[in-house]
Amino acid sequence: MMVNEKDEFIYHEMIVHPAFATNPNIKRVLIIGGGDGGTAREVLHYKSVEEVVMVDIDERVFRLCQKYLPVTAGGIEEEPRMTLKFEDGLAYVKKAPDASFDLILVDSTDPISVGEGLFTIEFYQECYRVLRNDGILINQHESPYFTEYTENMKRAHKKIKHIFPITHVYQYHMPTYPSGHWLFGFASKVYDPLLDLHAED
Repeated sequence: MMVNEKDEFIYHEMIVHPAFATNPNIKRVLIIGGGDGGTAREVLHYKSVEEVVMVDIDERVFRLCQKYLPVTAGGIEEEPRMTLKFEDGLAYVKKAPDASFDLILVDSTDPISVGEGLFTIEFYQECYRVLRNDGILINQHESPYFTEYTENMKRAHKKIKHIFPITHVYQYHMPTYPSGHWLFGFASKVYDPLLDLHAED
């Protein structure tokens, strides 16, 4: 189970809003993956955002969600601030100019098959380069519950800690995911979500 109408809001709100609560001045956002559209939907709630680029490797996922899951994908393509690119996310980040985004959201599958490259040191280094001086990276961080997932999470976080000066892991309850216990990683060049929270914004 990847997404459904009943609890998708939990995942999509949790991948997006902690970054904006930490830095309310985010203008340009890059979403890697996110083919169901829910992450873009949440980002576009912020009127201060000027541009959102979503890069997903599989256009068919997005088209099917437009048709059958409009709660996440409906209206995304029509939003003037939105740019959709159906290509490999790692390749896109490699081509992106230095310091071109305030926030990168890695809304990826597990680190197998097409998602594997999004859990590498090379990818995290490219994200660091592409982020502005106060940039934030949020990435899908697996679950702490099952042994294999835990090892994947630890490996990913260790790689990120070698690159970003500020790193955290935060958790949320996702009923339809295995164990219901899931994580995101938070990495930043300057902002600490525990010290720089702007909850009132």
